[in-house]
Amino acid sequence: MPNNTRRWLVLAVLSFALLLVAIDMTVLYIALPTLTHALDASTNDKLWIVNMYPLVVAGLLLGAGTLGDRVGHQRLFVAGLAIFGSASLLAAFAPSAALLVVARAALGVGAAAMMPATLAIITLIFEEERERSVAIGIWTAVASGGAALGPVVGGALLEHFWWGSVFLINVPIVVIALVLSLRLIDNAPLPNAGPWDLLGSLQAMVCLISFAYLIKEFAKPIPSMAAAAMALVICIGSAWVFLRGQRKRDYPLIDMAIFRSAAFSSAMLASLAAAGCLMGINLVLSQRLQLVLDMSPLQTGFYFIPLSLGAIVAGPLSGWMLPRIRCDRFLIMALLTYAVVIALFMYSFDHSIVMQAGMLFVMGACVGASMTGASTTIMSSVPPQRAGMAASAEEISYELGGGLGIALLGTLMSVIYSASIVVPEGISDPDSLREGIDRALAYSQTLTPEVAAQVASSARFAFEQAVHWVMFTSIGILIVSAAVVWMNFRRSPSLVNEQTHFSQ
Repeated sequence: MPNNTRRWLVLAVLSFALLLVAIDMTVLYIALPTLTHALDASTNDKLWIVNMYPLVVAGLLLGAGTLGDRVGHQRLFVAGLAIFGSASLLAAFAPSAALLVVARAALGVGAAAMMPATLAIITLIFEEERERSVAIGIWTAVASGGAALGPVVGGALLEHFWWGSVFLINVPIVVIALVLSLRLIDNAPLPNAGPWDLLGSLQAMVCLISFAYLIKEFAKPIPSMAAAAMALVICIGSAWVFLRGQRKRDYPLIDMAIFRSAAFSSAMLASLAAAGCLMGINLVLSQRLQLVLDMSPLQTGFYFIPLSLGAIVAGPLSGWMLPRIRCDRFLIMALLTYAVVIALFMYSFDHSIVMQAGMLFVMGACVGASMTGASTTIMSSVPPQRAGMAASAEEISYELGGGLGIALLGTLMSVIYSASIVVPEGISDPDSLREGIDRALAYSQTLTPEVAAQVASSARFAFEQAVHWVMFTSIGILIVSAAVVWMNFRRSPSLVNEQTHFSQ
């Protein structure tokens, strides 16, 4: 088989595996109402079920990239596939919310092994700069398009099967990817790779999870200040220990000096913002469609198709454009357009479904463009022997952005909803109504028709307020991120000239 053909076949195998990882970020959004009822999950349980996966991934990615450099990215990719497939089986048949959270954490371990390996392998086998930009564009389209495709897959499965099917579908694809990766991908550990720092990876993961716990505590109707303070102490302590340890290591998980590069730090910020806003908006929008507008899971899934198509189209197109456009201008343009489209999408709520679909398509294109620009800039900032580290950093920006987006915007959703709902007089359990719209709608079914209609109307109005606040906040995050990127490059004019074209 010609080497050129083999490279693109390897890219196809890596993309299929990455598709699973990306879909798993969002596939549960559609299943949340069904899952909540089946497992009797609280609002806090729901946020942990959704968020445990990206947080574990983000925490372990740094170590996974270094481990891939040491043992070979193909070997790590295969191990990640095996863990991911096993965890999918556990999640599919989880009998409780707590066990599902554990299964989601195990899925995160598998994904953390797979994700940097995919990007590192692409960077190593595509040596020509323009060809690599196109390959990374395809990779990014799969990552962002897969996240957008998650609700579609979830809706289609839930139309005919139980909620566990959204995990069970992973297993046959994992088996196929395992067989093909063993046949097509060569393992090539780097002889000068540094040692694997498992302790540092765990410290980073503890920091992220404790930070998410701190945020989510304030999503509860009555947050515990003691629990929040404890989470804050653990977060700061683990972050301090991690950073102190990394400075002393001969082979740190990530070289902090690379963050001094305007191109690298700006690309990381753009990826964080793009992924965070995508995940937060998907979270609230999927619930709005089902709980406020009474769409079925399948209808909700189809609603998200334009978002997925936009991301898929924009990834390769952006990879083709990037060698011709200065990276700072590309990132700023993508972020600002993303913010404008979110505002237009909110405006389209009162207009036709065709207008909403158009806005979703452009929004997906902005996500794909932002992620492609960020990924290409990050991977172009380091030499090939540090591909694993750079790939881990890029993946962390995506996963951490998604995790923080769910935590921050999901918590904002809960806070605004609780503050906005008007509880009718005579309700014996008002806290149940304030905990979440799904609990309020379920509780309303136990009331008289007149009071039930009043409760349902109030809950839906409160949730609409929460949706708008989440989107306004997303717009602000994107505008601020674009401004920071602009200021970063203004402070480093020489670097702007160096990064004018990736082809130079």
